[in-house]
Amino acid sequence: MAISKNNIVTETLSGKVGNIIFKNYGNKTVISKHPDMSKVVKTERQKENQLQFKAAQAYAKSILSDPEKKQAFIKTIPKDKIAYHAAISKYLKENKST
Repeated sequence: MAISKNNIVTETLSGKVGNIIFKNYGNKTVISKHPDMSKVVKTERQKENQLQFKAAQAYAKSILSDPEKKQAFIKTIPKDKIAYHAAISKYLKENKST
């Protein structure tokens, strides 16, 4: 893993390029390889959480893809909130599993 501080070339990079990941933390850019998750065995709880989050994403996309639903939803959230994130949060709160 490499760390780049105040580098004009990497300061705005974030995301994945091939097998290299760029992450920003304050004024540092951390460069690492893409993690190999192929041998990780997920627990049942992790699988349930992934399914629930997938459903929350579908809910958010369904709201934001319909202009009328989107405008109605935006009126219910604070102005500084991102509609997509607010929709996911709303779904997860309303469908909380124990």
